[in-house]
Amino acid sequence: MELTAVGKRYGRRGRWILRDVDLAAGPGELVRITGANGSGKSTLLRLAAGIERPSTGRVVRPGATAYVPERFPPALPFDAVSYLARVGRVHGLPAVTARRRAGEWLERFGIADRAGTPLSRLSKGTCQKVAVTQALIAEAPVLLLDEAWTGLDPQGRAVLDEAAAERAAAGGTVLFVDHDPARLAGRTSAAYRIGADGALRPAEQPPAGAGPADAAVMEIEVDLPPGAVLPRYLPGAPEPTALDGTAVRLAVAAAQSDALLRSLLLGVPAVRVLAVRRREEQR
Repeated sequence: MELTAVGKRYGRRGRWILRDVDLAAGPGELVRITGANGSGKSTLLRLAAGIERPSTGRVVRPGATAYVPERFPPALPFDAVSYLARVGRVHGLPAVTARRRAGEWLERFGIADRAGTPLSRLSKGTCQKVAVTQALIAEAPVLLLDEAWTGLDPQGRAVLDEAAAERAAAGGTVLFVDHDPARLAGRTSAAYRIGADGALRPAEQPPAGAGPADAAVMEIEVDLPPGAVLPRYLPGAPEPTALDGTAVRLAVAAAQSDALLRSLLLGVPAVRVLAVRRREEQR
C-alpha cells in the first residue's frame, strides 16, 4: 500500500492534521505508527482503510482492507457469530467459509461459548475480541489495527500479537497503532512517528549492535503440555531444539527475549518456563 503526499484537514480553514505524508508498505511488512495523543494516528489508518478521503495526495491499496477501529459499537442487533458471518459476506466470503473462520477465531480467543450471545449482552473485553475477529476472518491483503489490543485480556493480547505476525508472514501488509511501546517488539519491519506538524517520519530505533548485551543469545527452556506444539510465529524467530520429553529449548537474541517470554507465557498453549540463561553461561 502507498500514501503519496497525503494531507488531511476538516474544512478549508481547519488545521492540518496530516501533511505531506509519504508511506510505502509492501507484502509481509508489519509497520508501527506512533505519535502523541491527537496527533492523527487514527486519521492515518482511516485514510489507509478508505473510510476517509485525503484532502491532498493519494492512497493506493493493493486490494481489500480489514480494519479494527479504536471504538467498536456493541449495540448491534446480532449475536456474535451472526454478525461475523455477515461481515464475512461483505468481504466476499462464502457463507460456509465465513462461519468456519468465525468459529475458529472465536475458539482461539476463548469465547466460542458466547458465539450465540447478542452483542449487547457481551462484556467490553469480549466485544473487543469480536471486533478483532471481524477483521481477521477476511484474511485481507491489508490489515489495519487501531489500538485493537485495548480492552483485551492478556491471553487475547497474545493471540492478537500472533495473528498480526501471521498475517504479515502470509504476505499481508499490517499497520498498527498501540499505546504499549513493547507491542510486537522484534517483529516490526518499520516504525514511524507523526509529529506535531502532521508529518510522518521514521521513528528512532536503537542502533544495531549497540553493545555486548545486544549481541548475546538467550536460551529459554520450556515444557509444553502433552501433544501441544509451539506457535509458528514467535518474536525473534527463535531456533527450537527438542530436549527430553516435552521440553524445548529456544535460542533468541537477548534484545528480543522479553517479548518471546511474554508470548510464551500469555499465548496458547500456555507453557511452563524451566530455565532462562545466556548461552555463554553454559560454556
